[in-house]
Amino acid sequence: MASGLPPGNHGAVERLRGWPVTLTEGPVGLRPLRHRDAATWRDLRVRNADWLRPWEPTNPETPLFRTGLGPYLSMVHTMRREARQGLALPWVVTYEDGFAGQLTIGAIVWGSSRSAQIGYWVDRQVAGRGVIPTAVALAVDHCFFTVGLHRVEANIRPENTASRRVVEKLGFREEGIRRRHLHIDGAWRDHICYALTVEDVPHGLRSRWPADRRQAFP
Repeated sequence: MASGLPPGNHGAVERLRGWPVTLTEGPVGLRPLRHRDAATWRDLRVRNADWLRPWEPTNPETPLFRTGLGPYLSMVHTMRREARQGLALPWVVTYEDGFAGQLTIGAIVWGSSRSAQIGYWVDRQVAGRGVIPTAVALAVDHCFFTVGLHRVEANIRPENTASRRVVEKLGFREEGIRRRHLHIDGAWRDHICYALTVEDVPHGLRSRWPADRRQAFP
């Protein structure tokens, strides 16, 4: 059976290889979550509530409309613990050094699987500027070539055409429907499973996106 922790730790919690880390490509960056981001995160989530609601899992720990900072601080505490245990890589997405969203590599399984799932959201004000495709390419390359994962999945609602375009343009393989996969916006929703393995991108995703990087950022 695959272990939930990196191999070789013999029951002790090891630092995840390649974490914490900051990654950048042009004006886009990924950096670890920080407690002092709480107020910015809250304001961004409230401003983007209608934009995010149809796609985000129903989770009372991180509500869209809560004005307090407690949910963010609780999330940071949980994600930092999971990162120390080798179960997640939680990043803030930055654009021109400003907080623009989140990207998390989560549900990491080690042992014979070495797989994970990727999830992300972005501020509507910077959508369409190549921010998320670039962030996904940075994250997946780091997972494959530094952390040592073999497979990364993205599970996306069929109706979420913008998010599907992100993974399709990066060459993720569509692997079918996961029926009633997550509880989102009041109901259990189907998701399309997309995936990549390291063999699919021997030269990395950054070499695929964009072919001419100057076209990604106006």
